[in-house]
Amino acid sequence: MAKRQTELSSVSRGAGNAFIVLFLIIAAIITLFPIYMAVLNSLKSDGEMLNRVLSLPARPAFSNYADAYRKIDFLRSFRNTIVVTITGVAGIILFASMAGYKMSRTPGKLSHFLFALFVLSSLIPFHSILITLVKISKELQVQGTTLGLGLIYIGLGVALAIFLYHGFVKSIPRDLDEAALMDGCGDFRLFFVIIFPLLLPITATVAILNALWMWNDFLLPLLMLTDSDYYTLLISTNMLFGEYNNDWSAILASLVLTMLPIMVVYLLLQKYILSGIAEGAIKG
Repeated sequence: MAKRQTELSSVSRGAGNAFIVLFLIIAAIITLFPIYMAVLNSLKSDGEMLNRVLSLPARPAFSNYADAYRKIDFLRSFRNTIVVTITGVAGIILFASMAGYKMSRTPGKLSHFLFALFVLSSLIPFHSILITLVKISKELQVQGTTLGLGLIYIGLGVALAIFLYHGFVKSIPRDLDEAALMDGCGDFRLFFVIIFPLLLPITATVAILNALWMWNDFLLPLLMLTDSDYYTLLISTNMLFGEYNNDWSAILASLVLTMLPIMVVYLLLQKYILSGIAEGAIKG
């Protein structure tokens, strides 16, 4: 009887695992299909793309990438996107790591209040503050440049990062702090020399999540960047859409060029994402 129950349990687990695998395969296909279509049709002429959307290209038109590279001024747009992303990510990591560490190590009413304030602010819908954000950016004269856009991203992204750092710091023993202070280590040296290197997993998580957001964001750069010299990759690609004609071959090729760098970064750092989020959220 027990053997029969064991066999049934084994069959049930096998069926459950097979269902999970099937579900994941279907989810992967649904997720990757738009990317596949973009790459496939970026190698076709406009006529072939419109008439044979799902078919393989009769003759791959790699010249579409050269055309897109030229039309969006890829190097300039890539440089602008890099400046925005690095400025935003570096600022978020710097301020959020220090704030998360300090609030985690000094429990009290003020720390709890500030932490709750940051967490609640991350729940405010972005579109509800959009008009106010544009007005403030004009008053502070940060609108229209990549550096100014990076500063705005810091303000928008620091709340969630503080939540993750705050939880992760709790996994670091306080004995390290006490030992460093007894040896005459100052607060800043304690944090940057002792604590910050131990925050590498959550730092990688914060970096890749925010880099993905900033690299792929369209609405905020569209509102904040008014000079074509400061356009990011997505805004430059958007300029290929015309009132009477859309250059689909160049558009799809430029989208592929835009997503390749951030996909490479994501693949290199993806192992840190889930582990960092899980540790930061659970301990928080």
